[in-house]
Amino acid sequence: MSASALPSATEAAFAHARQIADAVLFEGYVLYPYRASAAKNRLRWQFGVLVPPGYGADSGEHFHQRTECLMEPRPGDRLAVELRFLRARRRTVEQALPGGGYEETDALELADRVLQPWDEGVEQRIELDVPVEELGEELVRPFHLPAGRWTEPLRADGAVVGRLLRRWERADGLLRLSAREVPGPYGVRLLTAVVENTTDWAPRPDDGREAALARSLVSAHLLLGLERGTFLSPTDPPEWAKDAAAECRNEHTWPVLAGPPGPDRVVLSSPIILEDHPAVAPESPGALYDATEIDEILALRTAALTDREKREARGTDERAGAVIDLADSMPPEVLERLHGAVRGLREITGNAPGQPWWDPGDDPGVDPERDRVLVDGREVGAGSRVLLRPGRRRTDAQDLFLAGRTAVVEAVLHDVDGSVHLAVTLEDDPGADLWRAQGRFRYFQPDEITPLEGP
Repeated sequence: MSASALPSATEAAFAHARQIADAVLFEGYVLYPYRASAAKNRLRWQFGVLVPPGYGADSGEHFHQRTECLMEPRPGDRLAVELRFLRARRRTVEQALPGGGYEETDALELADRVLQPWDEGVEQRIELDVPVEELGEELVRPFHLPAGRWTEPLRADGAVVGRLLRRWERADGLLRLSAREVPGPYGVRLLTAVVENTTDWAPRPDDGREAALARSLVSAHLLLGLERGTFLSPTDPPEWAKDAAAECRNEHTWPVLAGPPGPDRVVLSSPIILEDHPAVAPESPGALYDATEIDEILALRTAALTDREKREARGTDERAGAVIDLADSMPPEVLERLHGAVRGLREITGNAPGQPWWDPGDDPGVDPERDRVLVDGREVGAGSRVLLRPGRRRTDAQDLFLAGRTAVVEAVLHDVDGSVHLAVTLEDDPGADLWRAQGRFRYFQPDEITPLEGP
């Protein structure tokens, strides 16, 4: 079923959510400096990769995703499902031979670009629109993507100087949908959506990850939408639904509320951890594909590439070429807008000139180096030893790797909304003194630490 056939309200909600879904789909697609020759662009596609089941469990990759969330459908409601992923298309470069024919080459220089071998990502969508009452029985939708190839001639001054050869492998998969009623008076149902790569492929001993990627569902994620009903937040459900939400089992994906302001009719199930109602920063001038960097830094660095490097980036991928064009054409006022943004105080101060309504640096009532906070009946402050216990509610996955580590509190910090944060350094970190000198710490809330004996 095509997206245009969705009910208009559902399609509008999906269109809003796709702004974030596109960022998920192309996260890390091509990293600065946007050239195929860059080392970090040779190991790509780290998120949401569903490999063929025959690739092997030892690879650390998965062949399925499982999403479970709570929904409150209305009578006669319909569920719209959009599975989105990239399909790797291998591009090789061949140069024309004087006597006829072609031979493969590592690079072919044209006037406007330098072409190199590259794996292109082609967006795929599998769409469903089904009555909710039909989900009492599991609905299984298989899909099949055939193999193929395509050649594109390359010309310079009217003469054929080479060609691009694009190949893609067969990929098969299926989507499983079901829903069951949750006991209670609220008419809530637990929705289960499973995505599987079912490609029948037996790798040879010398087949590595690149061979598996050609048959994988890359950056796979789901958009789920109700025509009239609503979804409950998976991470912050109402009190009466917390037990049911805790029973939801999500594997290799993270569902959050998405869509426009208003009733929560859309869920985005993403391989990247997000918070409810994620949004693209309004200052962002366009897709830069490198979320580990700051837009301003990326734009400035990209504009500073040499002409030869820009030609290579343009020959790497159309999306990389668009980044180069964006950086080259960005006016000063757009760059200025990227130079930092304070969102927390805008609703309070508006556009009024002057200082924020509260500046902790000028408030004698707070002192990060002397303030103390009570945790489990014990005072904790600068110099205290603590055990780190990051919780699931945090959105920074890196903090979860620190669970069970011991740390020293460096400061007690207060937010304008009254929240308290503890700045810490790890006890066994050989670089702790350097981080301390630079004022660079890790931050946890009081309910994420346990006080230990010691200073």
